Amino acid sequence: MSELSNSNFSLIYNIFSLTIASMGAAFIFFLVGRSQVGAKYRPALLVSALVVAIACYHYFRIFNSFEEAYALGASGTYAPTGKPFNDAYRYVDWLLTVPLLLVELIAVMQLKGKESEGTLSKLAIAAFLMIALGYPGEIIKDDMMMRGIWGALSSIPFVYILYVLWVKLGAAIGSESPRVQVLVRNIRLLMLATWGFYPITYMLPMFGISPESAVVGVQVGYAISDILAKAGYGVMIYAIARAKSEADGSLPDLA
Repeated sequence: MSELSNSNFSLIYNIFSLTIASMGAAFIFFLVGRSQVGAKYRPALLVSALVVAIACYHYFRIFNSFEEAYALGASGTYAPTGKPFNDAYRYVDWLLTVPLLLVELIAVMQLKGKESEGTLSKLAIAAFLMIALGYPGEIIKDDMMMRGIWGALSSIPFVYILYVLWVKLGAAIGSESPRVQVLVRNIRLLMLATWGFYPITYMLPMFGISPESAVVGVQVGYAISDILAKAGYGVMIYAIARAKSEADGSLPDLA
């Protein structure tokens, strides 16, 4: 672990705080939002709430671990205390939340019977492999070739997940209302953009930048990606559920 300047420590500190607040606010929004969509779409919003609740908890642990790992020195910089900064919290979080993010989308699209079960099983296995293969590379700090190898292996199930979602959702879009079609296209683009940002962040230490810049880039990059891929993604799920409720007449009467 490298020393951090006061500004870089504060940046990471504040981005963790922002992430915790975002996940907490999203949790409340999704629980309240369940009463504003049709009954058959409410499980998707319940899963959305579960995702951000899990993420909020793990970011508390990451935040606390980060605070314990650094201490302000006499020179005005933050030096490692000797206590390790535990990145494993983030991977444990992903092991739980990434499959649930896929469940959200399948649930709100209302894929039927065996089609839904088969798709979920394949995506869950691929999600587990993606995260499990990425972690060994994440903890490698010196051998960038091995980090790259693990990253490449992790990218194989990642590409498979995007392919399956693109094909399955592409087939399901045609039967939806114009408003829902636009929203589903947008959530696919959001998923591509946010999930695509994770491997870029993962590769930052391989670009020859300073250790301090790598720490800042990885922590800030992952946090921003998590906000968009969980809280932002959940808001899109809510919008799809709301639009589908309006289209099929299941929107509850809130008067």
